[in-house]
Order: sequence, then C-alpha cells, then structure tokens
Amino acid sequence: MPQNDPSRRPWERLDPAVARVLRPGLPALVDDVIAAVRENVPPYRRSLEGAFGRNVRIGVEQALGGFLELVESGDEARLPGREVYVALGRGELREGRSLDALLAAYRAGAQLSWRRLAAAGDAAGLEPPVLYTLAEAIFAYIDELSAASAEGFAQEQSATAGERGARRRRLLELLSRESAASPSDIEAAAEQAAWPLPDRVAALAFESERADRIATRLPPDVLVAAAEPVTWALVPDPGAPGRRAELERALGGAAAAALGSVVAWPEAAQSVRRADLALSVARAGGGAELVVADEHMLELLLARDDELTADLVRTRLAPLRELRAGPRGRLTETLRAWLDYAGEVRPVAEALHVHPQSVRYRVAQLRELFGPALDEPASRLELALAMRAAGSDGSPSAP
Repeated sequence: MPQNDPSRRPWERLDPAVARVLRPGLPALVDDVIAAVRENVPPYRRSLEGAFGRNVRIGVEQALGGFLELVESGDEARLPGREVYVALGRGELREGRSLDALLAAYRAGAQLSWRRLAAAGDAAGLEPPVLYTLAEAIFAYIDELSAASAEGFAQEQSATAGERGARRRRLLELLSRESAASPSDIEAAAEQAAWPLPDRVAALAFESERADRIATRLPPDVLVAAAEPVTWALVPDPGAPGRRAELERALGGAAAAALGSVVAWPEAAQSVRRADLALSVARAGGGAELVVADEHMLELLLARDDELTADLVRTRLAPLRELRAGPRGRLTETLRAWLDYAGEVRPVAEALHVHPQSVRYRVAQLRELFGPALDEPASRLELALAMRAAGSDGSPSAP
C-alpha cells in the first residue's frame, strides 16, 4: 500500500525512518513540554512533586515515546500505553478537576511538540509533504489520547456515582428506620455519603413507573433512593422559599406523592410514617397533586386504621343508607354542608345553591333520621369524621 494512501491513519503514512530522525531530541522535548504545560494550564502550575509530578512526567514520556513507536511500527491496533491516559482521566476526577485542564495540557504539549519536531525534521532534510503529514499525525494522536482520558474520566464518574448512590441509600435507611441508629453512626454515614445533615427534613414518598427519571429531576440536595413501587427521599430545609414548587415540578407524572411532617433529622422516621399515611390519602384522592401531611391531619387520622374508619362510616351514617338514591344524595350533601358551617342556614344554602327554606326542610328530615346526634358535640364530631371519610353518597368508602 503506498505511503500517501489517504485511507491510512496519518502515522501509518510516515516512513519509519522519520521516527529515527526525531528520537534523539526526545529527552529535551519531555522537559520542554512539562514546562509548557505548567505555563499554559493554570491547574498544573503547582509544584510537580510527588506522585502527581511523577504521573505527569510518565504521561509526557509515554505520549512522545508512544507516538514515535506508532510511526516506527505503523500499528493501529492499539495505542502504546493507552491505559496510562485512561488512568490520567480517572485521576482528574479524583483530584476534583474537570477534564478541561488535562485536554488543555494535551493541546499545549501537541503544539510545542509539533514546533520542535518540525524544526528537527526540517534540519534533517525532511520534505515539506512529510512535515505536513507529521503535523496531521501528531494532532490525530493527541485526539486518541484525549479520547482515552475521556473514557477514564467517564469510568471514574460512573464508579463514583455508584458508590455515592449506595452510601446515600444506606444513609436514607439509617435515618428512616424505626429503631433509630445512633447519632454518631448517622453522622459518619452522612459524611461518607457527602450529604450534610440539615437542621430540618421532611420525608417524600411517590409512586411512578418512571421513578428514576423523577429522582433525577429532584433538587440535588435531596437524599433519594429510587425503588418500586414507592420511592423514598429526604428533603432538607423543606420550608425554604420555592422548595415546594421545586418538588411539585420534579414530581410531574407521579401517580401519587406525599410529603411528611417537617422534623429535626434525628426524628426522620416520624416524617416517614406521616408521609406513608399521606401517600394513602393521595392514592385515595386519585389526583396527581402533592399531599402535604401537615395540611391533611384529619385525613391522616382516618387513614391510620382503615377498618375502624369503615366501621365509623357504616354505623354513624347508617340512617342515610335506608333512603333511595335521590333523597340519599341530597341529604348527604346537606349534612356535609350543615356540619361544615356549624348549622348556619344561610351559608349552607349558598354552598348548596338552594333556598334557605329548602335547607330547613332537609335539616328537619335529617333530625328525624339522626335524632339528638345532630346536637351532641361528640356525636357531631363522629358524624363529621364519618362524612370526611365517606363517599359522596355516604357509603363507607374509607381511605
């Protein structure tokens, strides 16, 4: 195959003799490249001592030596020392830097290397077309190194995310369990999970077939563990301005969602219990709105014991079930409004859009059905609870 075949990679189109011409200047070029990187890439301006300095020097030596190896061998199967550049990419994340600094260092090294190698090649009498191909080969080679480091950076990101996810799930479990872990254990777990323990938290629970997607939309400081069928999370500083709107936006598409009471973090298990009850209220409501436990205390009381609540509805509203559907519906809505407005006729009439006389007539019918229960405080409270838990027709459809 001819040397100038454009289908071959740039270093394959160079005569192996080019590498032999350039190799003598390699040791000095290594030092010059390191100096250029320190000068042009701010994150690398610190003293190149210890392991960091050794890794940088090894990387530069491997890069320059590996390039000449490719020119000599023409082997495109594998970059020499590729694992070094994968490791450099991983190391950037561990050092807390983005990949930009390393890629900038590659570019600075490539530019200097091209100038020095081109000068050496020109002094050795290499023809201009050879020097052009040399330039193309250097920058194609740097692209390969950059891709290897990007792969290492992505690998480290994935591994770090997996470890952090596992640690955060463990922390969420410790904070949520009924038999609370010791504060020192929780504090240690929080430090390992890189999640600062907030002064106040609230448990969040939601159901969704796309829980992972919703979890990624939650604010980044929310401690979340996606699961099926219910995903749990702990929300720091739940009363902060705009926090509720953030949660509601993120929860768009959830079948049911609930937020527990706001508590200090050692009491997170209590908020989890409240969120669990509130989630049952959300399911019963059938709506997509976030149910906030502190705004639905009565429903939470009723949700604690479904059997008892159903018995309350059946026994206290039994007189309504003896009626035909039409009268039962009218008297049920009248009883609900009459209890809500403390027996005030006019507000009841306005709420039902009927004449006050109609309200008086219906209340007389209710008195025949319920007797003194309408006037006794304890009985009225039980009726109000039963009506809250009942369906629109007074049937025992407890939450």
